Amino acid sequence: MTRQPAHDQGGPRPYDAAGLGAELAAVVAGARRRAVRDGDRQIDTAHLLHSLLESDPEVRAAVGDTAQLARLLGYLVQRSIGYGLRWQSTVEDSGAIAVVPDPALYGGEPKDAGAWSPAAAAAMEDARRRAQERGETLARGTDLLAALVVDPGSRAVEVLERAGVPAHVLRTRIEAGAGEHADDGAAC
Repeated sequence: MTRQPAHDQGGPRPYDAAGLGAELAAVVAGARRRAVRDGDRQIDTAHLLHSLLESDPEVRAAVGDTAQLARLLGYLVQRSIGYGLRWQSTVEDSGAIAVVPDPALYGGEPKDAGAWSPAAAAAMEDARRRAQERGETLARGTDLLAALVVDPGSRAVEVLERAGVPAHVLRTRIEAGAGEHADDGAAC
């Protein structure tokens, strides 16, 4: 019998599929590929936002009109090709998380782009919590989007704000939409 390392015995980690449906598991995989391709040290909230926007129509609808979405995607693409916002090879630390967790808990050493920024790890956990509070076992894309906009110092919020999508307005819009989903009983 093989023993698991102590850090593997705890609850779900951001990179685990536990609490994620197939759609969000694909978002995480896309964010990881984006971080590796971009040469970033960690998967951050902007990687998650970019991957969410590419794959989830409900998230795109929550962001706003076509012009806002186009501008937002433009900022994210600029970032991925090395222009615009300059975060490559730096650690996302918004200051909202008091302690930087052990990188081994979140997918590896910091240099392998498998690690999670503290803000991204917190957003993943918050998305799972939001689903559980609704009585669901799997988080949705809008759960992760809502979790991404909670931290005003995150890279996702910085990109949203620069693109003219106020994070606090987006959060209100998402929460209002969650109430509609709870009322109609339909899964989104």
